[in-house]
Amino acid sequence: MRENKVNIIINKPIEDVFEFTINPQNTHVWIPSIQKEVSDEFPPKIGTRYKNCGKNADWSFYKVMEYEWCKIFTLSDLNENYHVKYTYHKLKNDQTAMEYFEWMENGELENPFTQDILDHLKSVMEKR
Repeated sequence: MRENKVNIIINKPIEDVFEFTINPQNTHVWIPSIQKEVSDEFPPKIGTRYKNCGKNADWSFYKVMEYEWCKIFTLSDLNENYHVKYTYHKLKNDQTAMEYFEWMENGELENPFTQDILDHLKSVMEKR
């Protein structure tokens, strides 16, 4: 699979969902395969670097390619081969629609994001 797209509606205001999902201190809370994530600055801007550590203790490195408050957050690996784009849409009654889209320029996705991960994010966010 070269690309993967999953969607979720979260019963929280768009600002809350956006801030929570881009904050590296929260990543391990909602993505089970990540134990720790840090960035070289927060809030981020285009060019900000993130790194995260998976369960195998290997670090992966990314940079911010797009950043538009409460609309788009895009990261790519440092080779610009793997990309992930979060897109946020405000719905009525303080609901947020979020789309997670990941793709590879070359090769296949090794561990595509699943709906279960976004369902977990929804659960975590709605309990806050």
